[in-house]
Amino acid sequence: MSFSYAAKKEICGGIDTDGKKYAFFYGMILFCRRFTPENIVFRTENDIACDMFTRLADDVIGVKDAASVEETPKENVTLYTVSIPEESVREELIHRYHIYSRSVIHRIQDDIITDENAAAFLAGAFISCGSMTEPIKEYHLEFVVPFPELAYDLLEMLVDIGVNAKISERKNDHIIYLKESESIEDLLTYMGAPGSSVELMNVKIYKDIRNKTNRITNCDNANIERTLKASRRQVADIEYIERTIGLDSLPDDLRNIAELRLENPEISLKELGGMLDKPLGRSGANHRLRKLTELAERLRQGAGSPRGRIAE
Repeated sequence: MSFSYAAKKEICGGIDTDGKKYAFFYGMILFCRRFTPENIVFRTENDIACDMFTRLADDVIGVKDAASVEETPKENVTLYTVSIPEESVREELIHRYHIYSRSVIHRIQDDIITDENAAAFLAGAFISCGSMTEPIKEYHLEFVVPFPELAYDLLEMLVDIGVNAKISERKNDHIIYLKESESIEDLLTYMGAPGSSVELMNVKIYKDIRNKTNRITNCDNANIERTLKASRRQVADIEYIERTIGLDSLPDDLRNIAELRLENPEISLKELGGMLDKPLGRSGANHRLRKLTELAERLRQGAGSPRGRIAE
């Protein structure tokens, strides 16, 4: 079950009063692809949305089987086409929602939508033309609106309730979209899907933890790589010293750490210093290894001592 499907299922389950049904169905028909006196058609791949449209058509109009459903199988899904075939029923819907003209105006009617039923209306609009991307991939909720004036009415309504929504165009449609997870959470809760809102928060927490873990892992890997790279240089310097003047020529403190580094090329400076008879911290171990590096460099340049013990 997709996140979008689950959210719509939760929303539909909360439409349980006459006032909510009236506003919800208005949102569904106003934002469906075809809404004229001659043709009201709602298309969806969501079986719950299809069932809601048919049931609410009966409830709002008071006529049994006011809507007809045609099912078209597609790859992995079924397309439901729900229509209102009777002209008298379509006229009654237009009358019920205070649209008296034969030329239907695709605008949100202020005398229909109030503070009390705005949430149900927006929920119906979302069921009709809205969708959500899986939040594990990205945060994106959108309404695809075919009528420009209606799109800007919806945008204004969302902004009025404090949702950060934006508008763009895609082909012949106007897209009202939300990209911020907090705005999506607020809107889902407002439309009657608090469980989906909480699930979105959980996904966000999971993604945040995963991203932090990845950053820590990447940082650890980088530190390990730096340690190994430095260790390889140190081992090369010590081996060069051993070939040229021998480790026995070194002072005890340098010889001890040189031998330990050859035996333990993979460990950190802190671990290396801790293995000495008189343990050193990271800084102390690094200081002695740096002396070995400087000695190896002098030897490569011909400025080192011949075989024999180097002065302390």
